[in-house]
Amino acid sequence: MKISPLFVLGIMCWGTSTVTAQEKTHLKLEDAVQLAWTKSNEISLATSKVATKKYELQASKNNQYPDVKLSGQYQRLTNANIDLVANTANGGLPTGPVDRLMLGQLTASVPVFAGFRIQNNIDLHDNLYQAETAQAFQSKEEIALKVVNYYASLYKAQKTIEILKENQKRAKQRVVDFIDLEKNGIIPRNDLLKAQLQVSKIQLAIDEASNNWNIVNFYLVNLLQLAPATQIEIIEKDFVNFQMTNIPIDEQPALQNRKDLEALRLQGKASESYIKIARSAYFPTIAILGGYTALDLHNIITVQNAMNIGVGISYDFTSLLKNDALVKVAESKASEVHNTEALLTDYIKVQVQKAIEDYQLAIKQDVVYAEAIDQASENYRIVKDKYDNGLSNTNDLLEADVDQLTAKINKALSKANIIQKYYELRSVTGQLSQTFNPSKL
Repeated sequence: MKISPLFVLGIMCWGTSTVTAQEKTHLKLEDAVQLAWTKSNEISLATSKVATKKYELQASKNNQYPDVKLSGQYQRLTNANIDLVANTANGGLPTGPVDRLMLGQLTASVPVFAGFRIQNNIDLHDNLYQAETAQAFQSKEEIALKVVNYYASLYKAQKTIEILKENQKRAKQRVVDFIDLEKNGIIPRNDLLKAQLQVSKIQLAIDEASNNWNIVNFYLVNLLQLAPATQIEIIEKDFVNFQMTNIPIDEQPALQNRKDLEALRLQGKASESYIKIARSAYFPTIAILGGYTALDLHNIITVQNAMNIGVGISYDFTSLLKNDALVKVAESKASEVHNTEALLTDYIKVQVQKAIEDYQLAIKQDVVYAEAIDQASENYRIVKDKYDNGLSNTNDLLEADVDQLTAKINKALSKANIIQKYYELRSVTGQLSQTFNPSKL
């Protein structure tokens, strides 16, 4: 038979595209977390916010330096009438037209006392800067946990697909065997249909697991800012064979390490500084003043080296009436921050307790699943033996097969679930970043 070259070329192209589509990127969990810390938009936003607070702090520090201003004027005058009593030879009259004015000034003001406003403003922005820095660390914790959850979900979907496909092979072989048995009249057609229905159900489960894998893979790839077509493969030993250490047993590590709680505490300090700033309006403002002036009114007067130095004081008497409201606003905002801190502290305690219970439950479930898989496997062996000897029907066989499949999936995922709950426990106690980057914390 003569084969068309175009057909051969088409087969080669199809094979190449299939291999390309199936290529996957191997990525360890710690590498995924580091990549998220480097490229994710959430971390970029948090970094930008920290930089903004740093610049605001620097701007507040600049207020303690002198204000120096240099100004100059040049004006043309038309038909100026000058009435000047001067001891001159021509009786005080100008010797020429008064047609221009030049004025130059250099002034400096050094704040001496402003009701402690300047220092309190620096303290305010310093605390806000530290609070934003702490919040940026909290963002790292949240991003790391998000990566862990996506990674664990991806592994679970991947493992589920593997187990389902293994079971599907056996189910398809059973259908092949049943077809021969049905043709020979050994089993009724109804039993064949049940076996075929089970293959269909397994295929539906594979399709659903594959759909879940595709969705989670997209979420993770998008978070890591990788190419949209990237398919991440998780090698089992990289995720499941993990040694869990320093397992928290109470909320004390959380109260010490949680960066969102630390950020609120720093915001509380900032609110105290804000109260002091509001109260500073009750005090006068004192500054040292100095300057230099040069003046030339053509044909009339010339002033040079006119230097001055002195003290300036100002006081806004209306602040005694108006500032009470501003102080109360500042005090109310400080109270809001302290109440929010108390609420977050209570919520953290609840989070930690729940995470501890979930972790312990995952460990208990793993023990039960290990027993269940042995029980399900033995049950299937017994039912299969009975079925082969005509002592059990097809329903019993298929039911035992489903139970064994469920036990395998549960056991395969239980270890991953323990690790996921461990990471969640580390996260709610503010220690997740240390797990992936201990040298920098």
